Amino acid sequence: MKLNYKRTLLSGLAFLAITAFWQMYDNVLPLILGNTFHMNESVTGAIMASDNILALFMLPFFGKLSDRTSTRLGKRMPYILFGTGVAIILTNLLPFWDNSYASSPSNFKFISFIITLALLLIAMSVFRSPSVALMPDITPKPLRSRGNAIINLMGALGGILYLIFSALMYPESKTQNVDHVNYQPLFIFIAALMFVAIGLMLLTVKEPKWAKENEEIEKQHPEWDLTEKDSGTHAVLPKPVLRSMLFLLASVALWYFAYNSLTTWFTTYVATLMGKQLGFASTCFLITNVGAIIFFIPAGILASRIGRKKTILIGTLSFSLCFVFAYFITTSGSDSALFTMYIDFFVVGAAWALINVNSLPMCVEMCSGADTGKFTGYYYTASMSAQVVTPVLAGTLLKHISYKILFPYAALFAFLSFITMLFVRHGDNRAQAVKGLDAFEEMDI
Repeated sequence: MKLNYKRTLLSGLAFLAITAFWQMYDNVLPLILGNTFHMNESVTGAIMASDNILALFMLPFFGKLSDRTSTRLGKRMPYILFGTGVAIILTNLLPFWDNSYASSPSNFKFISFIITLALLLIAMSVFRSPSVALMPDITPKPLRSRGNAIINLMGALGGILYLIFSALMYPESKTQNVDHVNYQPLFIFIAALMFVAIGLMLLTVKEPKWAKENEEIEKQHPEWDLTEKDSGTHAVLPKPVLRSMLFLLASVALWYFAYNSLTTWFTTYVATLMGKQLGFASTCFLITNVGAIIFFIPAGILASRIGRKKTILIGTLSFSLCFVFAYFITTSGSDSALFTMYIDFFVVGAAWALINVNSLPMCVEMCSGADTGKFTGYYYTASMSAQVVTPVLAGTLLKHISYKILFPYAALFAFLSFITMLFVRHGDNRAQAVKGLDAFEEMDI
């Protein structure tokens, strides 16, 4: 049995579109809120956290709703098509209100911007869970982790496409000392990318056919069902395993506290302290993504030899040290240190790969097969909760203390995740080292 890479790549087009959008959202929206609408850091942080608040409730809702849906296009595709279509329209409206308000401010334009933003976040929530659920629907259970790796690669590709376009379109020469930056071309690019990606899915993904074929394969292998029932409905974790699970989820939340504060505030940080613009910030994140992609395979190989826990510990400690170095680089006031900044962000990406490749497998390793979905939900609840809180908390600290607090803040939470990982005692089964694309099999989406 082999993974159908073509089908998996095509099903990953939705994740490519999603990742490209959120990369732009995290990078550009704080600049619009601060520079155009003159919102302070706390309010901006609260707005940046709103998508994660919505995700806590709407992702499970639309995931379950799509489970119960049956149409000619399948269970997931109607939500993917509808959500993306609405998001494409609203994505183009957002910079329209931004530019209009900048040229002639009014309450009507401000309210229109906020309403458009809220509807856009809802539209993105409609198809996010169905997009992620599509791959397991068409992939046999033993191959889903490898399929998960392909989906992550597609997401990384989407982020890189955005970052390249952003760096080319918005170099410092075009944005420095400009009263208002027109981000309309950037939003049009993302909308076009989403349109092409979902259009290709509509033309090529045969969800009902592929899902039925997968069902037939799984019926031939009843041994794949690892359900273990107790007196209730699911297996119960022993106390030592439960303790490990709680420490692992705490670690997940803590490293997202660190990383999401950076993705939310870095563009504003470099503009305030370094006089750098979106192009520089996009280049840094592009280098981070490249570092992560390069280290996806080594992260899997390393975990197969020294264990997932030790690999994650190396990642979290490296994470923390990188943020300490970034603090000194960005506050030195020397442009000659910028190349060192690029190296530092490359290592950040490598550390993120060591963490992300191995954390979700550790989580689901601790539960029975019947509870895999539930414990995956716990994993994302931990990460989403952190992403709700950290933009507001970090933004408040930036406002009331100093922008210089950003990297010490990230370093502290990264180091705390290292500490909590030390107490994780389970979920560290070592997999056999593999080669090629199969080495991506333990990536996290």
